[in-house]
Amino acid sequence: MYYKNWALIIPLANEEREFNMLIDMIKFVIKEIPPGKVYLIVDNVSKDKTRLLCDSLSENDSRFETIWAPDNKNVVDAYLIGLKTAFKNGHEIFIEMDAGLSHDPRAIPMFLRVLNEGNECAFGSRFINGGSITESPIRRILLSKFGTLLAKVFLGAKLSDMTSGFQGFHRIIVEKIINHDFKSTGHFYQTELRYLLRNYRIAEVPIHYKAPSPSVKLSAIKNSINTLMWLTKNRLLGIDSIL
Repeated sequence: MYYKNWALIIPLANEEREFNMLIDMIKFVIKEIPPGKVYLIVDNVSKDKTRLLCDSLSENDSRFETIWAPDNKNVVDAYLIGLKTAFKNGHEIFIEMDAGLSHDPRAIPMFLRVLNEGNECAFGSRFINGGSITESPIRRILLSKFGTLLAKVFLGAKLSDMTSGFQGFHRIIVEKIINHDFKSTGHFYQTELRYLLRNYRIAEVPIHYKAPSPSVKLSAIKNSINTLMWLTKNRLLGIDSIL
């Protein structure tokens, strides 16, 4: 199948331990789906050798480009600078995924297929047939499911998974994303984005997810609650929140 010129955006922070395994898996997947490019976004959060590994990879493999972003304030900045760079470089399809092997790169062809079949957005889901969460503490699983439940109750969300960070978009959607002022500064960005894009052509893609770390920063939880309440208030007031 022909795939449009795609970009894969991956923010990385302190990924030295899993870096080689992640890259090997990505290389195995993308060798069959040219043309495309992988953008690795690194900022000051990383204190290990992640940046050095990314730079070395980019120097030796033109399919990879390292974006050094010391001015990033949060993970949302990392995603947006990756999207902006890839958009400027003329890509037509954009996929965002997490590093650390929490997302399985083998799902990339499925995202590309879904987006090549006429859908404007493709969102990864752990809670549909074929999806799963493994090697994750029960607290992390409950947090993901509870976040989706809250989005359904307060925002009228229809998707089965509102908190996954594995997602893809067409160029017309990315142009709207990079010009939007997001309220989220943490991982609630995924939920806010899904809500804002609810009226576009959307498909859910089953993904396998693992998150060995149970920790979620208190500041991220507070930002999630504040953003949810802000979106809910706007919804009740009839203020159209659509990208």
